[in-house]
Amino acid sequence: MDKCVTCGRELHPERAEKYNYCMSRGCQEKNLKDLTMVAVGVNKSAEQYMILDETTRDELASGKYRDQRREFYGPRAPSSAGAEVPAPVPATAPAEAPVKPEPRPQAARRTVTRPPWTRSQEKLALLYNEQGLRPDEIAAKLGLSPYQVAQIILNTRSRGKL
Repeated sequence: MDKCVTCGRELHPERAEKYNYCMSRGCQEKNLKDLTMVAVGVNKSAEQYMILDETTRDELASGKYRDQRREFYGPRAPSSAGAEVPAPVPATAPAEAPVKPEPRPQAARRTVTRPPWTRSQEKLALLYNEQGLRPDEIAAKLGLSPYQVAQIILNTRSRGKL
């Protein structure tokens, strides 16, 4: 009979087939591992989720699960694997002519208003949009209105990030 690696209690034979620790709270907290899930292979009728491990990470990086309907998926990869792009060198003004910025008039200050959705909702809405879902489907999943989802997508496009 197998025993728990944490407390030494005997394990039920069915549990011992998959796990080497028992169901007590202390053993669960010590031995349970968090898993990161990633959505891949999405279509209109079903979503496929995978556990993000080294193999899945390599497959995602190689483009195995890229969206066939779009030309590019995610940021472009550098052209050569080891080449680093040097950081641009800032231009400096001559020492004899220092440049002072002009003060902004008081009326020109902008107030920043926050959108009625969270950053997490925005990220998920963009992800679902990349997967081909319509704004009304995205809104149902995120608890937003279809108008808000459309605003998220349009704001991202106007900023050039979509």
